Amino acid sequence: MKNTTVTVAGIGMASSLSGIMASCAASDRINVGLIGCNGMGFVDLKAFLAHPEVECIALCDIDENVLNQRATDLEKLRGKKPVNLYKDWRKLIDNKDIDVVIVGTPDHWHCLQMISACEAGKAVYCEKPLGKSIEECNLMVKAARKYNSVVQVGQWQRSDPHWQEAVQFIRSGQLGKIRLVRVFTYLGWCTSVPVLADEPVPSGIDYDMWLGPSPKRPFNRNRFHFDFRWFWDYAGGLMTDWGVHLLDYALYGMDVATPKSIMAMGGKYGYPGDACETPDSLQTIYEFEGFNVIWDHAIGINDGAYGRGHGLGFVGENGTLVIDRNGWEVIPEIVNKEKRMEAVAMKKGTGKGLDNHVKNFLDCTKKHDRNTNASVEIGAHIAKFSHLGNIAYRTGKKLVWDGTQFTNDQVANKFLVPNYREPWKLPNI
Repeated sequence: MKNTTVTVAGIGMASSLSGIMASCAASDRINVGLIGCNGMGFVDLKAFLAHPEVECIALCDIDENVLNQRATDLEKLRGKKPVNLYKDWRKLIDNKDIDVVIVGTPDHWHCLQMISACEAGKAVYCEKPLGKSIEECNLMVKAARKYNSVVQVGQWQRSDPHWQEAVQFIRSGQLGKIRLVRVFTYLGWCTSVPVLADEPVPSGIDYDMWLGPSPKRPFNRNRFHFDFRWFWDYAGGLMTDWGVHLLDYALYGMDVATPKSIMAMGGKYGYPGDACETPDSLQTIYEFEGFNVIWDHAIGINDGAYGRGHGLGFVGENGTLVIDRNGWEVIPEIVNKEKRMEAVAMKKGTGKGLDNHVKNFLDCTKKHDRNTNASVEIGAHIAKFSHLGNIAYRTGKKLVWDGTQFTNDQVANKFLVPNYREPWKLPNI
């Protein structure tokens, strides 16, 4: 592949920031490079830049339009453009001045980029879900351990205080026996993706690099930028997009890891003729000893449960704890007009989950502490858990999982390891 590097000379630091930045000794600076600048990657970078010791010295994106726009945005934020602008992510990782790599690319790129950054001695902030497949997640854990890398996965709810408070309440036993954990995401704002014809690759886009290890396809705007998440080549739909956030707290709250079985039912019920491959409606049941976890998602509909668009309901004999990003409360169970426990009024969240998450990562990076709030092990486990739901849906089978493979269906096991398009290869760790 042709490697394209664009270097842009920096301009002077804005006077309003010069005093702040000068107070940080050079040895205290953390030089950051961002791969994938269009969506959540740039949101992450802005959270990093809230810390005066952080300096963004490199941006990378396969779309020159995005790359140049983000360089301009960064100039507005910090008074100067980054010195290095790349279209090939390998050039960014080869830059020895970079301490931290933010991986904000689509899911199908996470594995190669995170492992390469770890091998190069960088700390890594990797967007969720950690990997696009179960074997990729396994390899990413191995790489982080082999290279002793500090990794934070972008599951920022792990750094949001009200989620931790809710877990403490769940584990206190006050809800009584919990029979069900209801987990749901209903996105009313996210509707149909219309069918579009293939077209020539727009100017300034390195589309072959965007495809990377995924199958060769003609350029189609539906498979590019935000909507990539609705196609199996690149991602896993809402099951992995939101599932890693919310299912993580189902397991964390119940203090469990491996389900006895998984089954899923759903389809393109709301928009059967649109361009998406992943289901717009899906219900997945994870069976544990003595209770079930149910995942329920839909697009184009707002009300999932309890008057909320997303969240979890821990359904106990005495009451149900309901939590979302806004806060948590307990709804008492009423039997024969008698409450089994007192209600707990809404305890609101701070709305600073991402900010706290980035601070935790930076603190760990400075101390070279691998025990971040959402470590590679945490991210890998819940990404694999979400992939189990998608595999159950795609096979139409009730699957039994032993922690490494399916014991009752060899067809399902074929989904565990991805097939990379040449010249890309699955890392050998």
